[in-house]
Amino acid sequence: MPEVARKIDGLVDRLANRLIWRFGRERRRLETAAPLVSFTFDDVPDSALDHGAAILERHGVRGTFYIAGGLAGQVEPDRTLISPAGCGELVARGHEIGCHTFSHRRMRDMSTAALGLDLDRNAAYLEGVGVATAPANFAFPYNAAWPLARQELRRRYRTCRAGGEAINRGLVDPLMLKAVEIRQPEQHARVLTRWIDDVVERPGWLVFFTHDIAPSPTPYGCTPETFDHLVRYAVGKGCQVLPVDQVLNRIKW
Repeated sequence: MPEVARKIDGLVDRLANRLIWRFGRERRRLETAAPLVSFTFDDVPDSALDHGAAILERHGVRGTFYIAGGLAGQVEPDRTLISPAGCGELVARGHEIGCHTFSHRRMRDMSTAALGLDLDRNAAYLEGVGVATAPANFAFPYNAAWPLARQELRRRYRTCRAGGEAINRGLVDPLMLKAVEIRQPEQHARVLTRWIDDVVERPGWLVFFTHDIAPSPTPYGCTPETFDHLVRYAVGKGCQVLPVDQVLNRIKW
């Protein structure tokens, strides 16, 4: 994609997200006395299983992995996407599987009917790899929401997650959860402990998201050492580190 078109796409995505956060009316009050933290993964490269899931398990916690079935096993220059067998392994190890569409296309590039078919296709893919029940939670590809998609998403999922670089507190739109990205450069990723300090001081729900966890990560991931540092810090600070769906049960949404 030419650079100008990419910049326009990014601008439209940010504008749509801000409009929904500002004017969305479907809000629920988030009440918690304990600081809540969820670690989530988009696209799910195989390194998110090999390193990310293993690090979470080492600290006695689990995460949420948003799978796009159309990316399964895809080999790219700097990463390989998780295989069907790897997806099944995540389920067997107690992690939550969420939906990231099947085709990994922006919401605004699909009609409502096309979106419904795409989500059905991903649900069928996930069922085929061992996800016993349809995913209850969704993450927008490219963190790009779209107002016209909300009705279809509302009838299928408990939550939808975007970006936003904020902690969820007070009145929160379940179809537009905010999240903080863990990504390169390394010095940026390691200072993300400030978000954990913030949620400990004023309890709410901090959702992290990332992609690959690898010794030489893409610009959208981080190293195993950084990810371990963040998980260890959250657990050590007394945060309740839970997959998205378990948080929803805890706060009674």
